[in-house]
This record gives sequence, structure tokens and C-alpha cells, in this order.
Amino acid sequence: MNIHEYQGKDILKHYGVRIQEGIVVDTPALAVEAARELTARTGTKWHVIKAQIHAGGRGKGGGVKLAKSLDEVRSKSEEILGMQLITHQTSPEGKKVSKVLIAEDVYYPGVSEVKEFYVSILLDRAKGCNVIMASTEGGMDIEEVAEHSPEKIFKEWINPSVGLQQFQARKVAFALGLSGDAFREMVKFINSLYKAYIETDSSMFEINPVLKTSDNKILAVDAKVNLDDNALYRHPDFIPLRDVTEEDPLEVEASANDLNYVKLDGNVGCMVNGAGLAMATMDIIKLSGGHPANFLDVGGGANAKTVEAGFRIILKDPNVKAILINIFGGIVRCDRVATGVVEAYKAIGNIPVPIIVRLQGTNAAEGAKIIDDSGLKVFSAVLLKDAALRVEEVLKAM
Repeated sequence: MNIHEYQGKDILKHYGVRIQEGIVVDTPALAVEAARELTARTGTKWHVIKAQIHAGGRGKGGGVKLAKSLDEVRSKSEEILGMQLITHQTSPEGKKVSKVLIAEDVYYPGVSEVKEFYVSILLDRAKGCNVIMASTEGGMDIEEVAEHSPEKIFKEWINPSVGLQQFQARKVAFALGLSGDAFREMVKFINSLYKAYIETDSSMFEINPVLKTSDNKILAVDAKVNLDDNALYRHPDFIPLRDVTEEDPLEVEASANDLNYVKLDGNVGCMVNGAGLAMATMDIIKLSGGHPANFLDVGGGANAKTVEAGFRIILKDPNVKAILINIFGGIVRCDRVATGVVEAYKAIGNIPVPIIVRLQGTNAAEGAKIIDDSGLKVFSAVLLKDAALRVEEVLKAM
């Protein structure tokens, strides 16, 4: 689950990470009040207005502005609030900005001594370890650094059974070329950041930039945090942090129906039970000349209700020209799935696209017969090859 910058910073502050202080608001008038409060609290004379959306590259898109007076705080907040912010991480339509973070200016006098770094912690699945990534090229897109200057990215892998060791935190600080007070501050920063990452069950913490101020303080100027959805039951206080307005509406609807759905840009919708089978189904669609329009895992207990919900979600995508249902009858019997498909089809009414249903496993033959005898615009298949041929025939007929 992605969260906003201001929410990520609140978590970091709770774990002792020094942050760029700020107050989130949703109107220009409140922005001015927040600026006054920040000045009283931190002494800052200038303020940074930062759009709060789930995407990087906000500054390049015009979503981050410096205000040197309260009048500018108001005017620049008015410019950002309500805008459709387009960055390299948004769709072409961009995302509407409904909140801004009024933050203190941390680039205070002594700017020649200010230095920006990149630091992130995430899971390296290939090694089965957490990895700390750090670079002296802070403030830049890490993808660009990786492509053009990979030698500038330092990686330190953490054995999850023993956790972060002090010598490893020091290695990161050394790799960033720090010494003295800044070195000690960075070691403390890394330790606190790693503790936050572990104890919140996060899948990623990315701080870009991490700032070394002119007086050798180390603080998080930004925070991109991804919380592991599967661990939210251990963190009920994190659930309200979810902002569904930042998510695809179809994915939100699928989540409400306990379906795992990810929208893609193809023309063949797919509904499958099991993530591995879903990946294989998308491969089959590609080999058949089509393009998967989504990833949709209905889970092991597929029934009429889940199938109907899946149908409705897939059909809301105007690009879908056919639907492939691929079910392995292990936990659930194929004849029950077939009955569910027929019931869902009738409940929805006229479905404008052809449906191919491939059933394999317990009572697969009985399930195929139910489909074939339904009289509906549904085609059955038993072998994966048969399903692929059906998809190919449907696409060619269009």
C-alpha cells in the first residue's frame, strides 16, 4: 500500500529519523496558516509547497515550488491545488492534487556545504535479503543513475536472521564520503531508518533526497513508503492511511470484493484462480496474438458471486474484446465454477464480448458440459492449448 510523503515522514519521525518538518493542508488559506505555524516552530523564513500524490518526479512536473513570503505561499498553493500533475510516473492524464505539504526550507545559509544523497531499503528477492541502496547522486532519478553511472550506487545486503549490524551502517556512511559529525549522523539515520522499515513491515522505504545540511545534520527531505498489504492486520493504525483516490477505481472495486486485480493495457480480459496460473494465462494470451487487459486472481474459492464481480470489473474496461476464464479445480470443483459462470452471465445480462472458459481438475468434464449446454455465448476448453486456439479464433473474427 503506497502512502503519501507526509504520512511516510510521520512514520519516520516516530522512529527517530530527522525529517523536513511540514504540515499538510487542502486550501490556500490553511497553507498560509501552516506557514505561519512552521515559522514559529522552526524559524524557517521560506517555505516549500509540495503536491501530495502517489508519484515521483513532482518537482519536474511543477508540483514543488519555493515560496519566499506568505503571499507566495498562498499564490503557489493556489497554482498546485486542483492541478492535474503529470510526471513520468503518472498516466498521461496525470493525477489531481487535492493536498499540499507546506514544508520548512532546509537549504539554509552555507549552501555550498549542503549535499544531497539517495538512500532506500527494500527486499532483494533474488538474494532473499533486505538491501540498503545508497548513492551520492541524491535528488536524481535513481533509474538514470543506475543506467548511466551504476558505480555510484552502493549496496549493502542485510541478513534478515541477524539484522542490521553497526559495521554495515558505518559502511554506508563511508560509501557516501562522510566524516566527523555528518558521518555519525548518517549512521544514526541508517539505524533508525532500518528499524522503521522492519517494524512497520514495509516493502520499501525510499528517501530521495537525504540531506546533509550546512551544520552536518542528516534529514529526510522526501519519503516514499510502501507498506506490505499482507501485514496490515498487524498494523490496524496504518489502514486509515490508504488514499483510494490515488488508486485505479477498478483496483479499488476489486479489493472491496476480495479480488486481486491489476489493470493492464491489452484487449483480452482474464480471470484465473492462482497467481502462477494467471501469469501462465497471460503468456498464452500473448502467444495467441492478443494482449492481456488485466491480472485477476479470484482465489481458490471461486463461486458465482466472485465470478460476477470479476465479470463486472473486467467489462468496465472498454478495451476488452474477449474474456478468458482459466480455472484449476483443486480447492473448488469445476462444475461449481461452471455453474457460477452461467449464473453470473445471466445476472449481468447481455455481455457484449465472447467468453472462453477453460476448466481443468476435479469434475472438469462435467463443468465443460454445463458451459456447452447453457446456450450462452460462452465457449469451453479443457486443455490450455484449446483455450489458446479459442482466443486466437475470437480475435481473428473481430
